[in-house]
Amino acid sequence: MRLTFCGVRGSTPAPGAGFLRYGGSTSCVAVQANGQPVRLLLDGGTGLTAASRLIDGPYDGHLLLGHLHWDHTHGMPFFAAGGRSGSRVRVVGPGQEGPLQSVLERAFSPPHFPITPDQLGAGWSFRGIDEGTHQLGDFTVLAREIPHKGGRTFGYRITSGTSSIAYLSDHSPTSLGPGSDGLGVRHDAAMELAAGVDVLVHDAQHDAAEFPEVGYLGHASASYAIALGREAGARTVALFHHAPDRTVDQVDALLTPVKNDDINVIATYEGLVLELP
Repeated sequence: MRLTFCGVRGSTPAPGAGFLRYGGSTSCVAVQANGQPVRLLLDGGTGLTAASRLIDGPYDGHLLLGHLHWDHTHGMPFFAAGGRSGSRVRVVGPGQEGPLQSVLERAFSPPHFPITPDQLGAGWSFRGIDEGTHQLGDFTVLAREIPHKGGRTFGYRITSGTSSIAYLSDHSPTSLGPGSDGLGVRHDAAMELAAGVDVLVHDAQHDAAEFPEVGYLGHASASYAIALGREAGARTVALFHHAPDRTVDQVDALLTPVKNDDINVIATYEGLVLELP
């Protein structure tokens, strides 16, 4: 698999010179399998606009949402490849109380927005899923519910061939308790998703020193992501969903404690490409 990170911020975009090296667009990762075109997009934040530049012609694939917060959906109306004639954009996300399209319409409809989801194009479809294993084109996806404030949230384990990634873009492990080290519980769903993966893409919105004051926001620390990756046997931990006010130097500082450590840790940035074996 090939992963291309199109947006790596959380909560809200982060424009300005202090954020340029990592980028200011919100969550979106493009996934390719076996040398194929992009057929899977993880989340539809404002980074989805950049994903269009990786796609020749109309998009024919899935858009997999971890949850329905604005920073994971606001790029959808601006996804140029999804508006091209012949596009097939299959939006999949955690099942809700009511059809997924209807729930999305609460955010995408007048007077809050000029159009509704059914006006995105004839090729758009919407489907809610439950926990379990799902086949999305060339990708096998294991969905597990994980704690995150403000609505049902899934983490995913995605495999194709011998490659595997875990995607926990928004995760609040401290809501289940502090765990043995105060970083949050390494609970069963997180451990199952991350076990032995090539890459663990994980919420790193906070620094551990910022807790407990920021715990109410529903996110994890970079230290938790690294600890989870180490205990689950992930080969690489990719820190993701950077706080919108975290400057380049401050993101760099998150990596200082793990330099020359026993696990490979990277901080994701817009345009980063990871080639999995």
